[in-house]
Amino acid sequence: MSIPTLVTFVLYFILLLSIGFCFYRKSASIEDYLLGGRGMGSWVTAMSAQASDMSGWLLMGLPGTIYLAGTGQVWIATGLFIGTVLNWILVSTRLRVYTQKTSAITLPCFFEARFKDPTGLLRIVSAIIILVFFAIYASAGLAATGKLFESTFNVRYHLAVIVGGFVVIAYTSLGGFLAVCWTDLLQGALMVFAITVVPVLTYNTAGGIEAITEAMELKGISASLVPETEKWPVAVCMIASSMAWGLGYFGQPHILVRFMSIKSAEKLGKSMTIAIVWVFLSLSGAVIVGFLAIPLFENLSGGEEEKVFIYMIRDLFNPWFGGILLAAIFSAIMSTIDSQLLVSSSALSEDFYRKTIRPRASQREIVLVGRGCVVAISTVALFMALDRNNTILDIVSYAWGGFGAAFGPLILFALFCRRTSWQSALAGMVTGTVVLVLWKQIGLGGTMYEIVPGFGANCLTILLLNLFIGQEDERVLREFDEVVNEIRPASSANTV
Repeated sequence: MSIPTLVTFVLYFILLLSIGFCFYRKSASIEDYLLGGRGMGSWVTAMSAQASDMSGWLLMGLPGTIYLAGTGQVWIATGLFIGTVLNWILVSTRLRVYTQKTSAITLPCFFEARFKDPTGLLRIVSAIIILVFFAIYASAGLAATGKLFESTFNVRYHLAVIVGGFVVIAYTSLGGFLAVCWTDLLQGALMVFAITVVPVLTYNTAGGIEAITEAMELKGISASLVPETEKWPVAVCMIASSMAWGLGYFGQPHILVRFMSIKSAEKLGKSMTIAIVWVFLSLSGAVIVGFLAIPLFENLSGGEEEKVFIYMIRDLFNPWFGGILLAAIFSAIMSTIDSQLLVSSSALSEDFYRKTIRPRASQREIVLVGRGCVVAISTVALFMALDRNNTILDIVSYAWGGFGAAFGPLILFALFCRRTSWQSALAGMVTGTVVLVLWKQIGLGGTMYEIVPGFGANCLTILLLNLFIGQEDERVLREFDEVVNEIRPASSANTV
């Protein structure tokens, strides 16, 4: 165990817990606890959105798949970059304005208020989907924590998972959304520093482009962007499957809630610029790390390939500086888990407890329930993470696809199609989720990423049902028009 690295991590843990205690008294109301009182600035919103997006898979999963499969996996990063840009352009402003218009502080509450669902089914079903997929998603982050600590400190995997879980549970449950966002600002800065500095300092040691090319040839790793197959439809399908990761952005609750929390819609333009630059640098750095690892490390597989960034830092850098860089990996993991836990907590405390069980509960009671929910959901995710057989990227891809297929089309139709009814929205969400799960379970995920059929089935269901059960409630139509008019003149609105 490296003492300098251990000291760095301990200090980092103390800093995170201090932020949680700092914001403990500032989360008095449920809106403060779950949405920061809608008072976040441009930098915090941008960095928090992207840090919570790019979890441990950015510094571990993505470099690992590049190391194993080569250039063809670059399409994943390309799709993610395009998805990020489109999410900020299409969704951020409209969602911020619409959620304030409907007084919604969670995504399920927004669905219910947007479509005026009289049954509550939209809220309940979407909250259940959030709980299921975020339990899976958070377990991936805790698994990444286990692998990080195991490799860095030679700590047993299971103990490492428990320690990492304790830290994130503590500062998330104490400080709520404000603590999560401000820690994300710090973590996002540390992540982009590490993922850009390490490739630059490692390039010559790895031997440069010539060494990478030679190592790829010796290991039989593809250097072509186009999949090596004689049938071009198959190649196109494989590229589309990889780029389809970008579709997931429209349905990720932990990212969308950042748009809802900013102080005003006017600040989103600056946030978008910051976010796009951050994502470009981060994805580019992660891809380069994967390529540099090919000549540096021999025959890593079975999940070990996801540790190439850790091994690179451990073997090539001074323990003090290396400790800071390794803390960046922990930052990537924690910045996503804390957001997932908070959104899951909101699904239980706001969408179930306050709306269904205790409508007259006080703000203090709901906040306490929210903190308890963070602990409960974390415990479930922790037990799931104790099984180390699945790779981080596999777990993340399933949860990411689940949210994209269930909520992505729903968000787009809610913001851009005034005729969508609550029946269409509910049927589309359920159909997209079921198709995704069945596609994965019958083994077709290797042919096409399951988000594609799930997303498509959701869109098709909503479109078809809108023809027969279109929105006729004048309140909903008038509210939609008011939101569009607030953003830009109605005459130029691109709506259907």
